Amino acid sequence: MKIVLPEVASFIIETLENNGFECFAVGGCVRDSLSGRNVNDWDFTTNATPDEIENCFSSFTTIDIGKKYGTICVVIDNKNYEITTYRTDGDYADSRHPDSVTFSTTLSDDLSRRDFTINAIAYNDRVGLVDEYNGIRDLELGVIRCIGDPDVRFTEDALRILRALRFASTFGYSIEHNTSVSIINNRDRLSMVAPERINKELSKLLCGDHVDFILRRYRDVIAVFIPEVSSMFGFDQNSKHHNKDLWRHTVSAVKNTPPDEVLRTTMLLHDIGKPMTVFNDKKGASHFPNHQKLGAAMATTILKRLKYPSYFVNDVNTLIENHDNRIKPDTAEIKRYMRDLGTNIFSMLLSIQRADILAQSMYKREEKIGTLDKVLSEYLRILESDECYSLDSLAVNGKDIIHLGVQSGEIIGKILSELLNKVIEGKLPNTKEALLFYAKNII
Repeated sequence: MKIVLPEVASFIIETLENNGFECFAVGGCVRDSLSGRNVNDWDFTTNATPDEIENCFSSFTTIDIGKKYGTICVVIDNKNYEITTYRTDGDYADSRHPDSVTFSTTLSDDLSRRDFTINAIAYNDRVGLVDEYNGIRDLELGVIRCIGDPDVRFTEDALRILRALRFASTFGYSIEHNTSVSIINNRDRLSMVAPERINKELSKLLCGDHVDFILRRYRDVIAVFIPEVSSMFGFDQNSKHHNKDLWRHTVSAVKNTPPDEVLRTTMLLHDIGKPMTVFNDKKGASHFPNHQKLGAAMATTILKRLKYPSYFVNDVNTLIENHDNRIKPDTAEIKRYMRDLGTNIFSMLLSIQRADILAQSMYKREEKIGTLDKVLSEYLRILESDECYSLDSLAVNGKDIIHLGVQSGEIIGKILSELLNKVIEGKLPNTKEALLFYAKNII
């Protein structure tokens, strides 16, 4: 079996070989090539030491991104390529990085330290495929299997737990039984992993086509770094609008949402405030007043703890706080949402509301979806017609108000806001003449 290497990958391998060293493409690039997926990053392993790698590529920019671990980055045509010396790893006191590494001269030593069989396949054109752990077989079967003892692999690097779940979610692979049992048994080790590493794997996991299975089967793993979700497990919503417990509804909502990390993170957390706001009426039905506001605050706390960027946290917060709003297919109301949220967030809001409805019971589903479709249709019409819904599209601006003799920035802002509201409500046409005439009366 032959892999067609890109020109730059062949160049890197040949450069090291021409200098008397071995070099192989290894890891995800080989895995994805064999699976017919696009390869974005090519990584390499070699028996050359870091200093020798730098010497071989002395005419290129090299970056020490982990020399003590054997990794040198070579910059070719403004793209980074990581080359790592064959090595064996010492103990992992922090469940993330080896305390020490020993450089090796054999490829076998290097492959034995890797996480899963599907990531321990090496290739170059001279030798072909090197597959000492039946990774090709597991690729064909669609199985994620640890190399050696899973407990040892996850003890070495707890992030591998989330990597296994991410691969299962994105590739649709099953997790081999012993590996799966070990994931559950070692899940608490994730508390030792840096939150930045957690959020990157979680985002990829959530965007997988098979995220629903992972969230159901491995919910206790998610609860290690988002303990707040555990209150949703088995929580009966006790409402004719729902036919699933809160976690199963959440999983279904995530699955129904387009694979965007903001949208799917929003749906993972959109109802997290329900268990803390529940009360039952005289008929025994449950209600959750202001759960969206509490949920938005909880989501903000969670995402900040996991070191998500501020823009991401803000977007999720806004979407959760508004997710339960019942928007009417009214032009003025839709324009107000567009004004207040912006078109990007408003479009996202309609998307998550559809996912939320589809995760509920059939009670009034057709009516809810019908209303949402009307809102979407009117929203698109407003955009296509280039109608005014924001200060940017208003026919007058601050300079026009200044020319009327107003100098205070605060008053100018109030006048423009009132003009915009009148236009949105259909009480004024969006023409400069009409708006300035009205503004003079205000002044």
